[in-house]
Amino acid sequence: MNRRQKAILTNIVIIIVITAFAVLAMINFKDWVNRSEAIRAMEYLGQIALQYRKEHGSVPPQSYVDRVREDLPGNARLGDMRYRGLWIDFESSGDEILAYAKKEYHSLLLSDGFIVLRLDGRVEWMGEKEFKELLAQQQSPVEIQMLQQ
Repeated sequence: MNRRQKAILTNIVIIIVITAFAVLAMINFKDWVNRSEAIRAMEYLGQIALQYRKEHGSVPPQSYVDRVREDLPGNARLGDMRYRGLWIDFESSGDEILAYAKKEYHSLLLSDGFIVLRLDGRVEWMGEKEFKELLAQQQSPVEIQMLQQ
């Protein structure tokens, strides 16, 4: 192999490596944007729920949340969101989980987890193990039974 052929081969390998790196970066960036948009949508939902609670003294019903959710920016990124308003009562603390959405990523940089909306309006990202432990503490036997049906 002469010098020119080696240079061409080296350039081809460099281009392939850079292209693969760029593709992986774009996939991870896409997942990061999706997660950010889903968190933002949940934050908007939290603001709406807090406003409803301020005006009516209780959390909004499921039908209200379903109607409002259609107009949330980033709604499509939330996916299958679970709303726990039925299980929230006057004795519930601000740390109670009001809504959550599971997010799964096939990414090197982002792990699977849950976007969690607390009763006090806070939105946070939780790993699966941490979320499941917290939810298990807050769920009543009746709620668990209904979810299994």
